[in-house]
Amino acid sequence: MQASAPKFNIVIIGQNNRLQYEALLFAASLRHSSPDFSGRLFVAVPQPGPRWSQDPTIQDEDLLKALRQLDAEILPFENKVFGSAYPYGNKIEALTAMPEGEPFVFFDSDTLITGDLTSVPFDFNRPGASLRVEGTWPKPTLYGPGLDGIWKALYQRFELDFDSSLDTSQPVDYWRRYLYFNAGYFFHSCPHTFGKRFLDYARTIRDGEIPEMAGQNFDPWLDQAALPLVIHSFGGGRDALPAGLLDGSVSCHYRLFPLLYARESDHAVEVLETVVAPNRVKKVLKGYDPIKKLVLQRKGHKIRDMFDRENLPKREQVIRNTIRKNGLWMR
Repeated sequence: MQASAPKFNIVIIGQNNRLQYEALLFAASLRHSSPDFSGRLFVAVPQPGPRWSQDPTIQDEDLLKALRQLDAEILPFENKVFGSAYPYGNKIEALTAMPEGEPFVFFDSDTLITGDLTSVPFDFNRPGASLRVEGTWPKPTLYGPGLDGIWKALYQRFELDFDSSLDTSQPVDYWRRYLYFNAGYFFHSCPHTFGKRFLDYARTIRDGEIPEMAGQNFDPWLDQAALPLVIHSFGGGRDALPAGLLDGSVSCHYRLFPLLYARESDHAVEVLETVVAPNRVKKVLKGYDPIKKLVLQRKGHKIRDMFDRENLPKREQVIRNTIRKNGLWMR
């Protein structure tokens, strides 16, 4: 008899911009596609403070009501390190507001749940993160070091074993040799221990004056520079989950609605268009133009007709330019 899957919580970020609409869409897709999920869904909302130039909280009462109807819990948290200067830091600082000692999965808000999340065989003691990633960081400078030297310096800085993180089937200084994730999802057994280490590593990389980091751009890559080190430090890695589930049949990290229509599966589009249909959701999402025009008014299908999903352009910029040329790019 198979052991029952461990209960876990989910956290996404919501605030007073497009993320609040994405958060509602995430919640609706979770309840539609994974009705047996029994953990708590937290929408973590940064609170006003000196790190924010404007109030980041969700103020739309209809949206807050719709989230409550989908059993989403608002989770206020304080930015002590990041804020409007680096909003990607929200996913780091929100973690210590979560229930301590309870397994969690973080998802970027621009994600749809498209399958049964309870079927994913999470081992929360071996953390992992999204492998839907390209070699975006680091970018070696003219005078070096290369990728090998940069990553090795980081592992040494945090007293981690560098060699055991490597995929030695890949050549030296090729990005796939090094542990590298997209921070679109990640998971662990405790949000507090994970969050504190993530914050420590990210802040040290940003402020620590590590000589090998000279000339490296950390905006927006800081979270993705720190995340592999955090995961490796907790004994996780690139093989933490079977392929094809998250970023596959169970979740879809679409990022922007024009890109969703251009390249994601028919099933992902069907889930999107199903979960926006109930009036309590639709009336709120009308407040966000890309959803109103592309999803509710179905203009996204014009984008869909422009591309062959079996033969997409290799570069995302080509997809974006094609959509722009046809007047349908919006974010």
